[in-house]
Amino acid sequence: MTSSSVVRPGVEPGRTSAVPEASWAAAVAAIRALPRDAEVQLICHVNPDGDALGSMLGFALGLRRLGFTGLRATFPGQFDVPEPYRALPGAELLVPEPQAYGKPALILIFDVAGESRLGDLVRLLDAGAPAIVLDHHASNTGLGDVSLVDPAAVATSVVADELLTRLGVELDAEIAECLYVALATDTGSFKFVRDPSVHELAARLIATGISPGDIARRIFDTRPFGAMKLAGEVLGRAVLDPAAAGGRGLVWTFATSADLERHNQRPYVLDSLIDPVRGVAEADVAVVVKEQTAGEWSVSLRSKGGVDVSAVAVALGGGGHRLAAGFTAHGTPDEVIARIVPLLAANLS
Repeated sequence: MTSSSVVRPGVEPGRTSAVPEASWAAAVAAIRALPRDAEVQLICHVNPDGDALGSMLGFALGLRRLGFTGLRATFPGQFDVPEPYRALPGAELLVPEPQAYGKPALILIFDVAGESRLGDLVRLLDAGAPAIVLDHHASNTGLGDVSLVDPAAVATSVVADELLTRLGVELDAEIAECLYVALATDTGSFKFVRDPSVHELAARLIATGISPGDIARRIFDTRPFGAMKLAGEVLGRAVLDPAAAGGRGLVWTFATSADLERHNQRPYVLDSLIDPVRGVAEADVAVVVKEQTAGEWSVSLRSKGGVDVSAVAVALGGGGHRLAAGFTAHGTPDEVIARIVPLLAANLS
C-alpha cells in the first residue's frame, strides 16, 4: 500500500446523484460546524457486509483527515467483524455496541434502509444529535434528519465518496481501500455493473496505489477449509422448484447454527453461499435461509431479472434492490419459503 494521495475531481462524469442539493448542503454544513474534538458516532447495519463496513470506515478515515479525533464506529448485535474485513484500514475505530457514544454530537448511518437494521442502536436517534443517513437502497424508509439516499448508486460507498469530495477530503490509499472493498462487494466484483462511472470510480481508487488482486484474494478467494465442507453440505440440500415465480423457477437452501458448530465456522462464511445458488440455470430466483438464533433466520434473495425481489423483501419486513434483497424471518425454513413463493408470482418483472 502506498501513502500517495489523489485530489478528487468530484462526481464521476456521466453520473447524476439522486440526492437533492439541499441535502448535500445540509450534511456538509452539519459536519463542518462541529468542533474537531466532537464525539461522532458512525453506525452501519447488523451483520455488516463489505459495503457497510467499507463505507463507514472509509468515511471515518476521511473525517480523521479533516482533523476529527472523537470518532467511534459500531454496528448492532454481537461484535463479530467478519474475518475478510478485519484488516480494513480504520478497523481500530470499531467498538462493540455498548461502547457507542451515549450522546454523540453527530450520528452518521451507513447502508441502513430502515430502523429494524439498527437493532438497539435505534435509541441513538432519540438522543438529540442530528443523524445523517448515507444509503443506496430504494426501500429506505427515510430515517434520520438528513437523507443522502441515492437508489441509482451501486453501493453506499458511492454516496460516501461523493460526500467526502464535497467536504474537500483528499483520497489516500487507506480511504480508497475501504471504498474499493465496499464497491467490489456490492457489485459482485463488478460483474453486475453497466454504468461506466462505477468503473471510473474504481480506477480513481486504484490510482492511489491499492492492489485489487490482493484485495480480491482476501475478500473473495480465501475461506477456511471447514467453510468449504460446510458449503458442500448446504448446497447438497438445495431444492429446485421450476414452477415457482410464474414458471421462472426458484432454487433455495438453508444453513443452521448446528451446521456452523459442526464445522467450527463463524456466520460470515454463509454470506457467499448465495453466489453458487444463484448460478442454477433452471431458476431465476435464488434464496438462502441462514439461522441467526433459534427460529430466527436471515434470508437472502437474488433474481436474474424476472422478479423484483426487493418488493418481496419489503412485503416481509425487509428491503434491498430489484435483483438483490433480504429480510429477517421466523419459523422453519419450509415456512419461510412458503411465505416467499406467492410473493414471487405477484412481483414478476
